[in-house]
Amino acid sequence: MYSVPLCKLGIRVDCPESTNFRLSTDKRLGVTAFQSVFNLRVLTQIAFSPNNNEVHIFQKEGNDWKQTNNLVEHDLKVMGIDWAPNTNRIVTCSVDRNAYVWTQDEDGKWNTTLVLLRINRAATCVKWSPMENKFAVGSGARLISICYFEKENNWWVSKHIKKPIRSTVTSIDWHPNNMLLVAGSADFKVRVFSAYIKDIEDQPGPNVWGSKLPLGQLLAEFPNSPNGGGWVHSVSFSADGNKVAWVGHDSSINVADATQGKAVIKLKTEFLPFLGCRWITNNSLVVAGHSCIPLLYHHEDDQITFVAKLDNTQRKESGGLSAMKKFQSLDRQARIETNDTLLDSIHQNAITSINVFEGTKANVHKFSTTGLDGQLVIWDLNSLERSIEGLRII
Repeated sequence: MYSVPLCKLGIRVDCPESTNFRLSTDKRLGVTAFQSVFNLRVLTQIAFSPNNNEVHIFQKEGNDWKQTNNLVEHDLKVMGIDWAPNTNRIVTCSVDRNAYVWTQDEDGKWNTTLVLLRINRAATCVKWSPMENKFAVGSGARLISICYFEKENNWWVSKHIKKPIRSTVTSIDWHPNNMLLVAGSADFKVRVFSAYIKDIEDQPGPNVWGSKLPLGQLLAEFPNSPNGGGWVHSVSFSADGNKVAWVGHDSSINVADATQGKAVIKLKTEFLPFLGCRWITNNSLVVAGHSCIPLLYHHEDDQITFVAKLDNTQRKESGGLSAMKKFQSLDRQARIETNDTLLDSIHQNAITSINVFEGTKANVHKFSTTGLDGQLVIWDLNSLERSIEGLRII
């Protein structure tokens, strides 16, 4: 795997020949809004927001990372970034209730177009559709804006999905057919909607989630648990579009299968709450969160089973034998020194997002995680299968 700490000032590569390289600077910042674009199966450009109103773009040049652009248009903290790889457009959303679409000129300059979101609360998340002809923006206004380009007026407009959302939309994901959208929210529920825009798309046919698909049609609604279950932090459609997975603040993993009567399978875990989930095959998914380690689970029939921890890092002790140091400290001071706060994992703080790096949802080869420690880590599943005894991803 590759570990890339992000920060505010200049980046350099310490050990470019290593399979676990690190970019180091004077200060690391937690990153809440982070998105990367990958070209030719290598990481060449990164767009991220260092917890303010700016979006920084870095490009890899040889063994160095250099900042090429600084996108400044938002007034308040950026909450979401998504970079469409085929059309090379970036969409950003912010607490300032605005969204912008950024397009690049031939000279490399990024130009911005305002999106008419028509919301009165912060925008919280954004995601391009698979065909990249529209995108969805979740917000604290208890609605989802489905945005598309109106050629007649040369601007981006939006249509709203409102009912029956009762709280802030925290996470969204698109169905592979470009027509359906799943959303998790702070009202403890996950919902599947139709996001069909008749102005730009042909009439969709029926699918396993439903047959009537006007914009905003509620196709399914799942409570995180009968008693609430906490906020829904992340949602994900499977590659075939038949399953929806989500994680909430109750440390549970949930899967709803439309081919099984939309039945929900719930697994309560022993770990700290998860903040992200992502399918890596039609039956396997990776989750991560406050435990700082990505975990692999497998779904089949009516069961979700734990497979493995994907981070088997063993931190090396420094300064002599740890057991001897603890014994001497206990003998002299009647206490054990706890100055060492490093975790036995690559991420040193909560993992906030999981994204596909190489491959597709049906067969992911590499995926990336970002965390509040300011690191981007790329995980190679083939290497992990070889290094972790008994691990087999199906």
